Amino acid sequence: MKLQTKYFGEIEYEAGDAVTFSVGPFGFEDEHEFLILPFDGSAGSLLCFQSTRTPALAFVAMDPFSLLPGYAPALQPQELKELGAADSQELGFYVLCVVKKPVSESTVNLKCPIAVHPETRAARQVILETDAYEMRHPLAQFGREEGAPC
Repeated sequence: MKLQTKYFGEIEYEAGDAVTFSVGPFGFEDEHEFLILPFDGSAGSLLCFQSTRTPALAFVAMDPFSLLPGYAPALQPQELKELGAADSQELGFYVLCVVKKPVSESTVNLKCPIAVHPETRAARQVILETDAYEMRHPLAQFGREEGAPC
């Protein structure tokens, strides 16, 4: 299939490449399928969640472990069940990034990651029940340099 994307132009993909949300990300509950596309030069730590239904809808996301190696999201039993996982460690996690100028003012949302089951491609955005993470962690807090990718 072909898809016009927000950041990558027209791409080709297979239906099985998309991750599927039973309920879309917060504020976009009707968006159920996204492709996870890496930005060039990011070594997989800077990604794009591109809607397969709405070409103009794409979220910039990051691998939270590249920012905070000790990041330890723990999902609730119902969330794990919905994703088909027995434990949070079975899942992949991504955090959404709000890109600002200058880049040092950009933030990531560690409180509400997107969890993805790597085998079934089931996805869900969750709210972690901990005070350890916030919704707006400045990238500068993690030692990112001006001009570095979000």
